[in-house]
Amino acid sequence: MLLNLFRRFGIDRWSPLPLRLMVGYGFMEHGFAKLTRGPDAFASILQAMGVPAAHFMAWSTILVEILGGLAVILGAFVSLASLPMAAVLLTAMFTVHLPYGFSSIKIKAVTAAGAQFGPPGYEVDLLYLACLAALVLSGPGPFTIGDLIRKLRKVTLLGTGREGEGTA
Repeated sequence: MLLNLFRRFGIDRWSPLPLRLMVGYGFMEHGFAKLTRGPDAFASILQAMGVPAAHFMAWSTILVEILGGLAVILGAFVSLASLPMAAVLLTAMFTVHLPYGFSSIKIKAVTAAGAQFGPPGYEVDLLYLACLAALVLSGPGPFTIGDLIRKLRKVTLLGTGREGEGTA
């Protein structure tokens, strides 16, 4: 019943928007955190894990997270940006998070200073992968940079009297 109501009023087309905003922000936040701490610090971690070309991979990961996150937020090239983003997630999942199990929250103790947590599992990686898959399969939804460009182009063409040009 509720689903039919959503479809009737066109609300269901908005479902990709919160996914785009959360996934894009999450990736950008992780990229900026690595950039703020210094790419050399992240490269040292990668090198300790045995990753070849650690500095190149550190910069590649940072750029994928920041630029891919921005692309997802803007709804631009989501399918294309999702491939390297998924590669980053899968790499993190299999090299870092897998040994710690599924759960992303592991309470080790509760002290006067607050809760003490153990290392996170691969749960969040899977959630991000599922969100990327949903965006690729459903499309980016409304409020994309592509929508804005099409609207601006339409307004420009209407202003010049060349209404039919430039639309496919």
